[in-house]
Amino acid sequence: MAGHSKWANIKHRKGAADARRSKLFSKLAKYIMVAARQGGANPAENLRLRYAIDRARAESMPKDSIERAVKKGAGELQGGAELVELTYEGIGPGGVSLIVEVLTDNRNRTGGEIRNILERRGGSLGKSNSVLWKFDHLGLIGVSKDDATEEEVFETAIEAGADNIEDEGDHFLVQVPLESVEDVRQALSDLIRRKRGLGEERKWGEAEDDRPIFQQNELAYLPKVSVAVVEPDRVRQLLDLVNELEEHEDVQHVYSDFDIAEDLLARVAAEQ
Repeated sequence: MAGHSKWANIKHRKGAADARRSKLFSKLAKYIMVAARQGGANPAENLRLRYAIDRARAESMPKDSIERAVKKGAGELQGGAELVELTYEGIGPGGVSLIVEVLTDNRNRTGGEIRNILERRGGSLGKSNSVLWKFDHLGLIGVSKDDATEEEVFETAIEAGADNIEDEGDHFLVQVPLESVEDVRQALSDLIRRKRGLGEERKWGEAEDDRPIFQQNELAYLPKVSVAVVEPDRVRQLLDLVNELEEHEDVQHVYSDFDIAEDLLARVAAEQ
């Protein structure tokens, strides 16, 4: 995994006690609204909405907030802004590549602000497909080690079509080609639910285990080749850039191909 993935894991562990929950929930609500608007309000029939809800539940977003976002997106409640999805490509300090996914109701405003952040932090905005080709677009599914062994996850995921499995400390991260995401997701969900004694997957809104089935369940961009960053000052510069991009109200995800050694990343992260 590239350095930004490691940084994201560190931030996630710190984030439980962070004061950024309302901004995070606002971003998650946008994601849910767009998914519901495009594919309908039923997660059983709308795969993208199911991913959005899983992601929100993994971040402990309140159930009533999730349901309200679904209804706004589906037009059942007023207040759902007309959001568009945009993907920006850029170059960061040291020549690393960046992909920034946003949801916005004003593309001109957001585009200008993303450009300004990149330039202020030593980067630049790129043209379409200037860096996208350097990444694979995959499904990422995180399975807690409390729910299954490595052997169980490996056998279940690979048989269903997964490409790779990595040990991420407290969970296993399964990498899946886009065409196999739903098959792998269903197979792993069945495994976890069986081991938890939950039986078959229930419909949205029915009584459910309080814990999300997956620790991670999303589509993401992973670099085909990583760029090693070894200078502490450059690491700080990159992390400051990524942080500012992620803090932007319209940004949903930031992906990069930089790779930083665990000890150096931890040392710099402790200073943030």
